[in-house]
Amino acid sequence: MPSLTNNHTLRTRRLTASAMFAALALIFSYIEAILPINVGVPGVKLGLANLIIIIALYELDTRYAFFINLVRICLAGLMFTGVMAMLYSLTGGMISLLVMVFLKKTDRFSMIGVSMAGGVAHNFGQLLIASFVVSNIKMFLYFPILVFTGIASGIGIGIVAYVIDRRLPRMLFR
Repeated sequence: MPSLTNNHTLRTRRLTASAMFAALALIFSYIEAILPINVGVPGVKLGLANLIIIIALYELDTRYAFFINLVRICLAGLMFTGVMAMLYSLTGGMISLLVMVFLKKTDRFSMIGVSMAGGVAHNFGQLLIASFVVSNIKMFLYFPILVFTGIASGIGIGIVAYVIDRRLPRMLFR
């Protein structure tokens, strides 16, 4: 019976951590929605909520990171940004998560490298949906700028996520 109890305790800890992570990611989304954080490029944000997603990906697992991301995107869309922004964020967020999951599984990239690729993939996903919505492939002329901003914000978020992750108590996840 001890293994059943340990398994139950682990699932409870992960569920609790997921709820806290989803709430924190939603708070970060709110901060980005209300603060005019201008990085010099129209429509580009830092992606503060991705701090939480990348930590969840490394400390929990893909399923938890997926649901935290999904809950955060849907609630932020309904509460702060609107349905169209939710569609953009959902597309970018899911493509980003898929890329990060794949790269993490290769064990060839650090958390910072995975985050950087996720930032670029997120921008690609949003550009993809934007070109579909406006029926204009020329939207991709903006992609080189978005690659640069995705790399920069992905590296920054990855560094901060790495530092935070190293300071989190392991007991929270194990």
